[in-house]
Amino acid sequence: MRKGLVIVTVIVGLLMVGPTVWAAKWANPDLLVTPEIVKKNIEKPDWVVVDCRELKDYVKGHIPGAISLGKRCKKALRDATARVWRDTSKYEKLFSKVGIGNDTHVVFYYGSVKDMPDATVAFWIMEYLGHDKAHVLNGGIDAWRNAGYRLDKKPVKKAPKTFKAKVVHSRYASTDEILKIAQGKKKGVNLIDSRTHKEFLGKDCRAIRCGHVPNVTINVSHLDTMKKVKDKKTGKMKPVAYLDPDVLEKAFGKLDRNKRTIGYCQTGTRSTLTYFELRLMGFKDPANWDESWRVWGSHYADYPVEAPNGEQWYNFAKVNKTLKKLTKKV
Repeated sequence: MRKGLVIVTVIVGLLMVGPTVWAAKWANPDLLVTPEIVKKNIEKPDWVVVDCRELKDYVKGHIPGAISLGKRCKKALRDATARVWRDTSKYEKLFSKVGIGNDTHVVFYYGSVKDMPDATVAFWIMEYLGHDKAHVLNGGIDAWRNAGYRLDKKPVKKAPKTFKAKVVHSRYASTDEILKIAQGKKKGVNLIDSRTHKEFLGKDCRAIRCGHVPNVTINVSHLDTMKKVKDKKTGKMKPVAYLDPDVLEKAFGKLDRNKRTIGYCQTGTRSTLTYFELRLMGFKDPANWDESWRVWGSHYADYPVEAPNGEQWYNFAKVNKTLKKLTKKV
């Protein structure tokens, strides 16, 4: 009887501390916050919550106290080519203006699955700038709603603070570094292709040349790093904007976490999610290749390309033919 009571007590205890056990699986659990943590800290002067969605979505309803950068984070924090600003003083001015200082905890949140990289673009840029108090809300605004918390429509403005960048160059992977990896001149690096498998194979062509970088370590689509649930309508499994340690362990668990590990995609956007996940898992030297395939695949002969059936090329003739047909219909 006593033995049975002990077993029941242990089981109940584990159920009660479930979230703590779950969080302990992350090497850096503080990077990924819950709605409860946001609610507890949002009114503190050293905490700022950033809504990374479009402004039109922000004004329809946002987390109370959250600010907007006026655009989606991936647009507000990068240039017209979707690359980071080389002039870091632009970041200093922007963050200072919206009330983010060097001692500020910054939480970024997103909307749907497709918006998730908006928050991780912002997270990666903050860490690239040397800020060590950046976080992402797991589950985004849906997690906030599901926790039973209200939304607010009133725009929020914070008092200005002073932000000074201290760039951590290792968090930025250059195209020159990738070329050395592709040529076999730089070894001992994990290179992760975060695009879909069709992009990796060159079947989904989004540049002049299509395929993948030689010597890539692994291809794991960013969608395959999210938790999946069964769609009630189709019965198929679909990704949700929520990160689970078991899913990431399955995706990246076999990689050496002590090696430099670089993620890339088409525009360096989806791969910021990979960067964030690597940070959660405790990889020692993670980086994002900001220029990614849109630069690599748009150069003729400068950079080597691999694909199972040989390097693929964008079919301009097919596109022109389709456009002509559409023009005739119009």
